[in-house]
Amino acid sequence: MMNWLRGNNYAAILLTIIRLYVGWEWAVAGWHKITGEKAFDATGYLKGAIAKPVLESGTTDLVYANYVAFLKNFALPHIGWFNVLVPWGELLVGIGLLIGALTTAAVFFGLLMNFMYMFAGTVSSNPWLVLLSFFIIAAGANAGKFGVDHLILPYLHKWFDKLLERFHLKAKLR
Repeated sequence: MMNWLRGNNYAAILLTIIRLYVGWEWAVAGWHKITGEKAFDATGYLKGAIAKPVLESGTTDLVYANYVAFLKNFALPHIGWFNVLVPWGELLVGIGLLIGALTTAAVFFGLLMNFMYMFAGTVSSNPWLVLLSFFIIAAGANAGKFGVDHLILPYLHKWFDKLLERFHLKAKLR
């Protein structure tokens, strides 16, 4: 299955369709936040996630206590950064997936955002996007075969090989 997903042309076509769908969802979400009538502000969302965290079923025990602490002690005090990072991150993940540029990195950051939203208690389309994104990330470069990755990955591999040789790391990694 993994060989088919990572190397087959038919898999690359299917992955391109999935990649375009997931990319469109991210791009639209980011675009709406950036171009909305009011400036994007995650303060209310974060306060809601802190006030009503995900609880263990039938108890008052926090399921993601560390994440709630992160929101309370880092994200909320630095809300200005998050008000920029969230919409632009969503848009850039979407563009990366739509054009197939650095596909694996784009889907990784998309997955990271999906999980952060789910840790905060938002379900929405996140589980669906996570499921589809796992196929993209598992396929690796084949997911971007019909995209810009086909053109840029060979150059990136050469650049990283030269970098490893320069620091005498290539032989140690083998």
